[in-house]
Amino acid sequence: MHTSSAIRKIFEGVASRCEMHHMFHRHRGAPAMADGDAGDLFAGEWFEVAERDYEYMLDIRPPLFMRDDMFALSEYMTGSATSVFFALSIDGCTRWFHGYCDLSDRGSPNRMKAAIIDRETRPVRAMTREERLEHIWSSTHEDYRGYAGERWPSAMRGKRTVLVYCGSCGTVLKPLDDLTDDEISAKLPVQLRHLPQPVAA
Repeated sequence: MHTSSAIRKIFEGVASRCEMHHMFHRHRGAPAMADGDAGDLFAGEWFEVAERDYEYMLDIRPPLFMRDDMFALSEYMTGSATSVFFALSIDGCTRWFHGYCDLSDRGSPNRMKAAIIDRETRPVRAMTREERLEHIWSSTHEDYRGYAGERWPSAMRGKRTVLVYCGSCGTVLKPLDDLTDDEISAKLPVQLRHLPQPVAA
């Protein structure tokens, strides 16, 4: 199952308002959501938004807290995880981001801020395999992705699946983590297909 709470980028580029709201619900249908234990699904996820959407979310209702470069929504997504919006100076320009932080850990917003800055100040635009998979999950319509159910082997149940084209057999559901490089490339937008993998430090 997908239960990592590590800080991770889940969408490449600036999300539109429609894409932003789509990503707010990107775990709809996850078994953990039904069990009421979905904090790890959300905590640590982040993506870039437009300034107008940062301001729009700030105006929805009074924030839970507000600092010079961030504010948190007062409505929790699940458990102690809530949306935190950041306005960060990166390479001399202000950019805006949304992330889910588990506020039971008071240091989580500052760690996310540091991780976003570190990720977005790399000299070469690149995407890891994990970022490519997360982008595919974030941008695929719910009709074409889901979670392995009872028809799958027990070890696979609950894992994320997506529809892929399989030549002679048409389209089939396949575990997201098992996509080949060619399948990943085919499901990414053209402008993202040839981005390099980051060079290991």
